Amino acid sequence: MRFLSSAFPSEPLDDPASARNLPRRHYKTEVALPASKNSLLHEIRVMLHQAWQQLQNAVGRRSLDPFPLRTLLRGCGREQIKADLRAGLDGALLAIPQGMAFAVVAGLPLAYGITCSAVACVAGALLMSSRHSIYGPTNATAFMVSSYFAAFPQVNQLASMPMLVFLVGAILVIGAYFRVADLARYISRTVVVAYLTGAALQMCAHQLPVVLGQDVGGAGARPVARTLMSDIGDVLGNIATTHWPSALVCALTIAGYIGLRRLGRRFPALTLTLVFMALVTAALNKAGLQVATYADASFTWRELLPPFPDFTSGHASAEFSQLFALAMSLAFVATLENSAMARTLASRSGHSVDANQDMLSLGAANLACAYLSGMPASHSLTRSMAAFESGAVSPLCAIFSGVFCLVAAVTVGPLVAFVPKAALGALVICVAVALIHPRQIRIALRATGSDAIVFLITFLATLLVPLHVAIFTGVGISVILYLRKASRPTLVEYEFNPEGQLAEARQGRRQNPSISIVHVEGDLFFGAAELFRTQIQRTCADPNLRIIILRLKNARHLDATSVMALEELVRVLRAEKRDLIVSGAMKDVYKVLRDSGLVDVIGRENIFPGSTTNPNISTRNALKRAQQILGSAEADVRIYFDPTKAPA
Repeated sequence: MRFLSSAFPSEPLDDPASARNLPRRHYKTEVALPASKNSLLHEIRVMLHQAWQQLQNAVGRRSLDPFPLRTLLRGCGREQIKADLRAGLDGALLAIPQGMAFAVVAGLPLAYGITCSAVACVAGALLMSSRHSIYGPTNATAFMVSSYFAAFPQVNQLASMPMLVFLVGAILVIGAYFRVADLARYISRTVVVAYLTGAALQMCAHQLPVVLGQDVGGAGARPVARTLMSDIGDVLGNIATTHWPSALVCALTIAGYIGLRRLGRRFPALTLTLVFMALVTAALNKAGLQVATYADASFTWRELLPPFPDFTSGHASAEFSQLFALAMSLAFVATLENSAMARTLASRSGHSVDANQDMLSLGAANLACAYLSGMPASHSLTRSMAAFESGAVSPLCAIFSGVFCLVAAVTVGPLVAFVPKAALGALVICVAVALIHPRQIRIALRATGSDAIVFLITFLATLLVPLHVAIFTGVGISVILYLRKASRPTLVEYEFNPEGQLAEARQGRRQNPSISIVHVEGDLFFGAAELFRTQIQRTCADPNLRIIILRLKNARHLDATSVMALEELVRVLRAEKRDLIVSGAMKDVYKVLRDSGLVDVIGRENIFPGSTTNPNISTRNALKRAQQILGSAEADVRIYFDPTKAPA
């Protein structure tokens, strides 16, 4: 027969007697029955049912809205619709050249970038909670795709893209249901800054052969797995093959883009730069200086629609296993971009957003892109900012932008054939450079030593390994360093001072050499378990010490690892004819002790739960219990108690 607490004692232990004199109503008797196969299966079913209920409760705390657009459009008048229409047109002018640039980065046909910009806008706007978010291809996700397929050239990129985009969308939808977006706030900003910095440098190096017109394994071809240094080395080694008219076009493109950007953010600098450079290239080609263009680009309906994901072929399972890690990385990065940018715009416009609702909308956008675009979508930083600064007031802006973009792809899409490759590559470099923020880098390197380590390791990882591996490397290092900081609980030896208050004990002196009151402050999760046990054992090195009173009033997050360490400590102390008493355990800590069975190991008479109204009463009772074990005649333990704080 064993006793289990059925409820945590709600009143303070004002009675000087020990905890074993608690009223019997706080306990229930449970008879241990012989184990059998049926009872074991019953216990497993009960445990699974309880776990499922807890999961449902956690998920169901805040449901997702199947159609939030109706709420966002409530009260929207003619003027607001005009503002969204104007902002949508501005966004479409930016989406077309930007989509082409990101398709080039990803190593995909130009049409994929434009159709992704259109489809993701319309599909995502139906479910998002943000008023200014614009979805489409981004530099980070595009370069992750390029980096992965460069590292695994044996995988057919075009054939695998529909399955990849579908997996990204499915992961995002499932993550939104389980409210995974709430965890994005715990990702260190240092990781994101380092990742974007490294990705930007790789993106620039990737475009150097294109803008210089060099034939490094085929001009414009996507190289196999390479590093930043190898790309730069190849460019320098083939400097003699540089096509100077292409380099001139690159220089003019960068100068024109910078000049147009100074006219204002609302100015369509990308579009006007491409139009101007197309005219310049046409003049150069007529003069006999041949500059490569996208003359082979096609924008018919057949080219705009990619093949659908095929789940019936024999290669579906192989594609799933090959692409799942990349899909997880893309979904992870897309969630970070979406959450950070949506919250930034919401704070500037005075609205609130639901990160999980936006994660659902981004997942729906990618599912639509799997069948209608063929390229992963994320939160477009530049297009969202353009929509915000153009006066957009609702997600209708995104819908208008998507419609305009799709119409433009079908009507004026053939004009892309006149766009020079060097000009588009130069614009990709301009967009990549905009990702590098010197001030943020300086803050990350100077704030703390941990931030500097995280930044350097993540940055080096982006240059040495594929980006879908680098992002998880940075997150892993960040979490490890955080756990290292958090896993250092403070253990201080306490005693009662002459006024009856608990105070830090004087160094090397105890009121009673046989009793030590150890106050624990901090987290006692798995990372702190070993350090916690080591420090307690160091305290026990005193041969005169007989009893340790472990004061857990400010201890938090006790878990199984710490419980096991505490149990081992109790058994070691008992083997040395010593005892351990627990005082001040609050409800969450006491529940862990009870459910894990550690209450039976320590002894119910040696555990004194804490009281919020009189924090020291449990330690007083624990001290009396220690004196009782020692057989000490001294029972007068003074303690200050404020009667005005007693419960009514």
